[in-house]
Amino acid sequence: MKKLYGFILSLFVIAGSIQFAPKAFASAEWLDTSNIGQGVIGIHYSVPQNKKTKLMITKNGSSYTYNLYASKSDESFPLQLGNGTYKVSIMENTTGNKYKLIDSDSIELSLTDPNAVYLSSVQNINWSPSDRAIQKAKQLTQNAATDKDKVTAIYNYVVSNVKYDYDLAANVTTDYIPSIDNTLATKKGICYDYASLFAAMLRSVDVPTKLVMGQSSYVTAYHAWNEVLIDGQWVTIDTTVDAGLGKTKQATGSITKLASKYTGAKYY
Repeated sequence: MKKLYGFILSLFVIAGSIQFAPKAFASAEWLDTSNIGQGVIGIHYSVPQNKKTKLMITKNGSSYTYNLYASKSDESFPLQLGNGTYKVSIMENTTGNKYKLIDSDSIELSLTDPNAVYLSSVQNINWSPSDRAIQKAKQLTQNAATDKDKVTAIYNYVVSNVKYDYDLAANVTTDYIPSIDNTLATKKGICYDYASLFAAMLRSVDVPTKLVMGQSSYVTAYHAWNEVLIDGQWVTIDTTVDAGLGKTKQATGSITKLASKYTGAKYY
């Protein structure tokens, strides 16, 4: 997943190369805070054609940067850095890795449940009740008595039905965004697809789930996996690795990985 690593690295380059030009407009009509109670903001912005546009969300020196697309004028993004003041900025590319500030606004997050953000649909874990993958999650968990039962049912389905897509891994672009229904339909994907599908399916049945990017001793390339809240504890689950091993709970007795084998860089 070298290209995935390159994508993450480019976000840090962008963060340090913004040119703070005068604002193009004064009001933040593009910023929707109607779902801030779930730790999510909406962005309603018409991206100019053939113009690279970024969204940067910053809190206390930590930043998450996302691509905005002309084909998607409405998208949602998480506020996963905890309660406090966030700065939200829209930037346009000028040349190379240089970006100018178009507009920015500050918002205050005050969640009583900090895990609420990990139940929402966001850009790279995008889901709705009508998605086939979400309908499948409902079917798989209809008789589940506990969250652990839900996680186990969905885990077994994903690792048994989705295969690693080596062709996509070799050709994936730095702006790649998973589609959970495409992963379900093709039954293949890269680690990013596995983690996004697993997170979306679990979130849809009210199990807080993180998509994490970083390094793992199980793989040599930049990687994506999940952290799932079960019985009040966050546990590490890697459906990509386990699918490659042909592993299921029935065969191994455990679906979790040692957290010490993973180092997260970004959490969604």
